[in-house]
Amino acid sequence: MRGTAVKLVPHWHRDTRMTTDLRRALITVAPPTLLVAVWRWRYEIALLAGLAAILTVGIISVGILPTIALATVITLAVLVWPPVRQFVLNRAWCIITAHRVRVGCAEAMIYSSRGKIPIILWTTHQTFGERVLLWCRAGTSIDDFVTNRGILTSSCWAQDVAVLPDLHHPHLVTLDVIRRPPHNVTSGPEGSRATDPPDWSAWPGGEGT
Repeated sequence: MRGTAVKLVPHWHRDTRMTTDLRRALITVAPPTLLVAVWRWRYEIALLAGLAAILTVGIISVGILPTIALATVITLAVLVWPPVRQFVLNRAWCIITAHRVRVGCAEAMIYSSRGKIPIILWTTHQTFGERVLLWCRAGTSIDDFVTNRGILTSSCWAQDVAVLPDLHHPHLVTLDVIRRPPHNVTSGPEGSRATDPPDWSAWPGGEGT
């Protein structure tokens, strides 16, 4: 009687976490399309285009010297007047944080099997830093952000990053990028933050980018 051959499967092959890590290690981040790249850098593009247009109109209308003088006065007002300076800094940090979160997702391998990182829907200024709302693509989840909080924190040049779930929309994840502690939340399980998730029902209202 012929015996039945049994094929032994190595333990590492049966470990789904290891196969997932190996699969992700072999997948690189997909480069953005032209439209996506323009969208991600829309504020910088708009700022440069706006400044170029204003300077061109000013030089044509009143000349080079008056235009330079007016630009100097506006720049000094931004640097000296605290409310204006703080407003500009807040907006700048919202833009910077969005870029740094994308870098953190790429470095932490938080992307789909096609190399697509989560979509940043909105970034708002908060008293502690910035709050970022992300849309997780298929293949990514809040667990990826909780596991890689350290990488995200260093990528965002922050003191900490709190990961907040959305109880009604599992594909939405909120990151609180904490730059000015203390933060009015307490530590929760698995490195997340035990607090009520932010109310995004009015999105995209509010200040942010």
